[in-house]
Amino acid sequence: MNDEDFMRLAMEQAREAGACSEVPVGAIVVLNGEIVGRGFNQPILRHDPTAHAEIMALRDAGERLGNYRLPGCELYVTLEPCAMCSGAIMHARIARVVFGARDPKTGVAGSVVDLFAEPRLNHHATVEGGVLADECGGMLSSFFASRRSRTLIA
Repeated sequence: MNDEDFMRLAMEQAREAGACSEVPVGAIVVLNGEIVGRGFNQPILRHDPTAHAEIMALRDAGERLGNYRLPGCELYVTLEPCAMCSGAIMHARIARVVFGARDPKTGVAGSVVDLFAEPRLNHHATVEGGVLADECGGMLSSFFASRRSRTLIA
């Protein structure tokens, strides 16, 4: 499988979030070509501000692998990670992050700042953005357009 194939699997997770009326962001953790963690946005459902897709996928991978460190793993996420998720990614020692759409308001893999390039931090993942960006961004745009139209109708 290649990056686009894995991103499509992360998009399946994002659709799960949307089905729960959560912002449609999904993530998967991959080790040696095998999915070891899955997650989607659930902060509303779980009453938990930390229940972002990346955090949920990291938790799942940690439980499956029996370790809070995930060296050699890759994280695929449909939206550029925020500061909280980037910190967790670094603490987990994820080797590579691949994201879809950029987040010009809270993204910290180059949009607002680039935490992954900060030399004073002790772990640096390789980051690649823009994989299936239009499709990932389209899911978000559709979700928010639908939400706005429901608000206008109500």
